[in-house]
Amino acid sequence: MTQGLTGEQPLSPHPIDLTRFDAVLFDLDGVLTKTAVLHAAAWKRLFDEYLKARASREQVPFQPFDVTLDYQRYVDGRLRYDGVKSFLESRNIVVPNGTPQDGPDQETVQGLGNKKDGYFQAHLKQQGIELYDDAVQFLRSVRAQGMRTAVVSASKHTAAVLQRTGLADSFDEWVDGIESERLHLAGKPAPDGFVEAARRLRVNPRRAMVVEDAVAGVQAGRNGGFGLVIGVDRTGHAEELIRNGAHLVTADMTELCP
Repeated sequence: MTQGLTGEQPLSPHPIDLTRFDAVLFDLDGVLTKTAVLHAAAWKRLFDEYLKARASREQVPFQPFDVTLDYQRYVDGRLRYDGVKSFLESRNIVVPNGTPQDGPDQETVQGLGNKKDGYFQAHLKQQGIELYDDAVQFLRSVRAQGMRTAVVSASKHTAAVLQRTGLADSFDEWVDGIESERLHLAGKPAPDGFVEAARRLRVNPRRAMVVEDAVAGVQAGRNGGFGLVIGVDRTGHAEELIRNGAHLVTADMTELCP
């Protein structure tokens, strides 16, 4: 397996010694639920529409949003407005920040973010929510061992998704996009959300695991000094997860069950 940035050899997936930890902090989209594909589709629709209109207006070639590379590098795991700004900066595009009340037709960071949210909600209504069975099995396994659990997600729909999937009672706490905004927490790759979840669970970050599928998410886990950062490879980007902070990467979380 590829070595990490610091030269240490990443751990191979195997059952985890849970006596070393007191809590597990889970990302939501792409780890527990199959909603990451809905987010990716919403981001692509948003940016392709915007970039086509901008290319036509400025008479420059249209370069579409890459649903794999651009999604993983610039928006996956980030707070919505951070994702808009990050991707536009990658294309050297600067627009006003705007306000949360900006409508979807306003060419601002927050207007574009609100438009993306509308697309996501439409996709969610049409396609529903599916769970990753391996993640649910791992979640139930650690809960059975008496470990505390939390969800840390950029999504403002976290509570609704947990309720609709029947997972709400499986978590002691969650820190989502709404809470991050209320508490002025920086989004991933900053560790703020994970640190806040650990504080609420009353656990030392060194005694907590972070489970993430996004590059920004594993960076946040490493930046927060968490004891074990688990990368979940749903899309074939294991090496990138390792380079950015995952201690181990797995495509099947049942490998980690005790």
